[in-house]
Amino acid sequence: MPAATSCVERAGRWFLESGIQEPGGGVARYYLASEKRYLPVSTEITGYAASAYAYLYQVTGAAVYLEAARRTTHFLTQKVWNPDLQTFPFESGVRSPGYFFDCGIIVRGLLAVWRQTGEPELLETAAACGRSMARDYLTPDAIHPVISLPERTPWPYEKRWSREPGCFQLKSAMAWRALARVTGEPEFLEYWERALRMALDNHEEFLPGSEDPEKVMDRLHAYSYFMEALLSEAGRQECDSALGVAIGRTTRYLREIAPCFARSDVYAQLLRARIHAASLGVSTLEEAAALEEAAAVASFQFESKDRRLGGGFCFGRKPEGLLPFANPVSTAFCLQALEMWRQYKGGSFSPDLEVLI
Repeated sequence: MPAATSCVERAGRWFLESGIQEPGGGVARYYLASEKRYLPVSTEITGYAASAYAYLYQVTGAAVYLEAARRTTHFLTQKVWNPDLQTFPFESGVRSPGYFFDCGIIVRGLLAVWRQTGEPELLETAAACGRSMARDYLTPDAIHPVISLPERTPWPYEKRWSREPGCFQLKSAMAWRALARVTGEPEFLEYWERALRMALDNHEEFLPGSEDPEKVMDRLHAYSYFMEALLSEAGRQECDSALGVAIGRTTRYLREIAPCFARSDVYAQLLRARIHAASLGVSTLEEAAALEEAAAVASFQFESKDRRLGGGFCFGRKPEGLLPFANPVSTAFCLQALEMWRQYKGGSFSPDLEVLI
């Protein structure tokens, strides 16, 4: 595979050298440049980082990324995993709640690194967490977003996307689909199909969800999770139809709101979906739109001699400029979108949804 672009190389170095990852393997939620401090370690963000390191290793072949991936997953399985409850808490502190979405992202991170290392502990923990996700969150009518621990009692729903059920949960439910493939356990596929049915039934209600343009942009990020998850069912007529609708709606809202507030991850998520949808034969790639999105993604990368910033990607932009957040999830999505776009233009892109961060 040709060498990754300089944007991707710089983003990789930021993951390795910025300090966003602690020596023990945990990854901070983001670096707040205006206050020169890192936010606390997040289990969800550490799960994303595991997938990012696995992807960077696949793209570059550099062993340093595989070492970082191992350190990340060992933190999750040995320091965060609660063997009594068979789950990952939101944070490692006492009385931390559990989030369905976080658990799915962590499972996908463990599996991404397991595919590279074959470590049994990663698959065993991922499968155990997948089972507890169904036990603790899945109901006939909805997936509870948050539960108390250790009681495993659902928190009351709130009118904000991370605290209410919705189509965005399908991204984390992809963990069940992946587990079904690698374990052969049919229950995981049943869980996935239930989540898919619920998401298809309720996705049209998700946007705009607010009269505040900034909140709509935040919901676009969540809606893009649904869009990404649909890619895994390319070829199913209902899913292909919903994917076309999702790409169109995301494109329209993003262009309307971006002049006042734009999130880098939304641009990256949309571009990744376009590339995959075209490669899977679901849609024709709109090249002008993709070119615009790729340029927008690249514009969010920090140019700085400060190792805490340089190479990382900013969370978002307002008319006054980039916001002071070097964000590991934004960086992961953006570096992957730019690398996939490079491969697509060069004719070497091959869709692989297991590596979608």
